Amino acid sequence: MSHPPARRRPLGVTTSPHSRPTPAVEVEGLTKTYPGGVEAVAGIDFTVAPGEVFGLLGPNGAGKSTTIGMLTTTILPTAGRARLAGVDVVTHPLDARRASAVVFQEPVVDRPLTGRRNLYGHARLWGLDAATARRRVDDVVDAFALGELADRPVETYSGGQVRRLELARALLSEPRVLFLDEPTVGLDPRIRVEILDLIAGLRARLGMTVVVTTHYLEEAERLSDRVGIMHDGRIVALDTPARLLDRLGPEIVEIGLGRGPAGDVDAGAVLAALRSRGIAGDDSFAVGGTVHVPVHDRAGADTVDAVAGSGLDPRSVTRRPPTLDDVYLQLTGVSLAG
Repeated sequence: MSHPPARRRPLGVTTSPHSRPTPAVEVEGLTKTYPGGVEAVAGIDFTVAPGEVFGLLGPNGAGKSTTIGMLTTTILPTAGRARLAGVDVVTHPLDARRASAVVFQEPVVDRPLTGRRNLYGHARLWGLDAATARRRVDDVVDAFALGELADRPVETYSGGQVRRLELARALLSEPRVLFLDEPTVGLDPRIRVEILDLIAGLRARLGMTVVVTTHYLEEAERLSDRVGIMHDGRIVALDTPARLLDRLGPEIVEIGLGRGPAGDVDAGAVLAALRSRGIAGDDSFAVGGTVHVPVHDRAGADTVDAVAGSGLDPRSVTRRPPTLDDVYLQLTGVSLAG
């Protein structure tokens, strides 16, 4: 599949010989509290550089979509500030909207209309004259391989085809920042890979800044330059995927505990025992009936042997590379993967 044509310069980059580029996204103390005291987003901070792909990773209910809603001016923040390309989303919402585009979780296309009519109508709503609108529609139809679909009603499209149409529509306004809220949810694995390739191409070919929310671990690792991990409305970790994984070392030894004579084995007590014997470090953690031991300076096989010689009788002992789910588990005690 072809990718969108290259632009002459990365969008959203403003520089002078003596200044840094204006951040594409700046978030300071951003908070959203709903009636009844429900705090969906609890004072988060992050900055996204021009041309960066920034991922917000977390399970449903973590606050990702509320954050995107505030950044795209569809939800009014309770406190804090957010700017897109230097434009405050609260004091200048129309200018902020002109600087950005968003693809929401749920499709918002007009299904009885053809794909081309959806695109053309959107372009005209953005104030483009008829000739410019037609030219841009032709460009995105070609770039997103919609040629055979464009003149069919959207109600005949598959889920993946609708997603491609929505991505194409988002580019008609030539946004500086593109927000994607769970862009592949509900799609089958093959179509997910196709959509991820398209998203990666936006940054590679256009230099576009992309903010993407997801609860899929592989999406966050594959797409994002940096990842903010959200839990209960807070960002609990923020770094590159590689650095987040490095904190756990090259391997994790996972110790599954069974039942003893008095019932389930106490994972916390087992973890404490492993730490006291020098088998587990301070970054080891227990969740449910499983103890996770990050391996740093010793071989994973040596840790397995040490567990075997510790007098414990675990149900299972396995070795594997760490994942972002392990980072989340260590920080929150809850699995991202559900």
